[in-house]
Parts: sequence; structure tokens; C-alpha cells
Amino acid sequence: MKRINILSAAAMLALSSQQSLAADISVEIQNLTHGLYFTPIAAVVHTPDASLFEVGEAASTELQMMAEGGSIDGITTLATAAGADMIANPAGGLLAPTMSASGDVMTTDGNLMLSVVAMILPSNDGFVGLDNWEIPTEAGTYTVLLNAYDAGTEANDELRGSGEPGMPGMPVPPPLDPLLGTGGSGVAGADTNATVHIHRGNIGDDSMTDGTSDVNNAVHRWLNPIAKVTVTVR
Repeated sequence: MKRINILSAAAMLALSSQQSLAADISVEIQNLTHGLYFTPIAAVVHTPDASLFEVGEAASTELQMMAEGGSIDGITTLATAAGADMIANPAGGLLAPTMSASGDVMTTDGNLMLSVVAMILPSNDGFVGLDNWEIPTEAGTYTVLLNAYDAGTEANDELRGSGEPGMPGMPVPPPLDPLLGTGGSGVAGADTNATVHIHRGNIGDDSMTDGTSDVNNAVHRWLNPIAKVTVTVR
């Protein structure tokens, strides 16, 4: 409140005008990994008081749906209700390693922030995320590197499963099926942090028929950052 009081009338008018401007932008998401897939992507342009996730806080039901099963339906429903602008599923399905997907959006007045989420496959509840990045008002091209997060809603046992929220195990859609093992016993010391946090990464093993993990440690391990977002403001 004190900050507002010391602004001159001219400064407040300039700030109000800047915040109310709509922008014509394109958003490109590139998968920087050599072995991970991203499920359908949600790129949401929203007001500063909204967020898709908060590090250190429990995941919402909608974030859990995305992080455990890859569904962005809950997130897009909430975003629509909040008047956000969206680029939903620009890849038309999974985004393969090294590939990119993009979309254009004309933002609504007041929608100043960009957030991006997509589940990481294979993982139990890992997702690539960008949280409340302020869209520049000056025309140009801007890049942001994205980390992998853990939703904190499921133990990272690295075993095959349905991907249904609240059910253990990783979803394994057709592109991944032949790349993953079976018969794992489960990774010991699975992450028990119940809030959103930076993902520790897959551990995996080198067995396709037993071992502790169904994840291939030569293909599905990663280091951050795992994605790059390129925003073009026109």
C-alpha cells in the first residue's frame, strides 16, 4: 500500500496503461531431453494473482490429474473459468524428445503472466513447469529454461501402472511401452515430500525383466533443465 501511495498520478496512469495492454504472442516449447516424453502441454496466460502450482505447497487436484496421468482437462477448465488465455495441447499429443510444439495467442487485458505444465513420461508424478513468468511488454523474442518438478502426490516407485490419480504406478502409452521394463520390485526410499518440489530425477536400472525399476537407466534419466520455452511478443 505504501508503494502505491508514493506514486505520482502520472506514474499510476502509466502503470495502469501498461498492465491493461493485451499482447499478441507465440509460445514454443522444446523438449530438451534425449529420452523423455511430455504429455499434452498447457500454456496458460493469466492474471498475477493466479497460479498453476506453487513450490513448497500441496498440489491441487487439477495439478495431480496432470502430473500423475497427463490430463490437462482440469487445468484448462479452471483457466477458462478464471478468464485466462490458453494454448492447449499444441503438439497434438505427446511431445517426443528433442521436438518442439508452438501456438499463438492474443492475450486478454490483465493477463500478464505465463505458466506452462506437462507431465514427464516415464515418471510417477513428475512434470515440466513454468510458474508465473511475467510476459515482457516490449516486442522481441525471449527464452526461459524449465526444470522438472515433482507434484508430491505419489511415491516415485518407477513401476508401470494406470496413471489414474491416487493410484500407484506410471502410465505407459504406446511410444514408451517397448522402452520400459517389467517386473520391477519398486525403487527403495521413494520420495515422500508431499508438496511440489524439484524432481530428484529417475533412478532406473539396466534390467528389462526384473530389478527395482521399470525405467531404463540408460535412456530415462535426466538433469535439469529439461525444456526451453521461447516467447515471441509482437
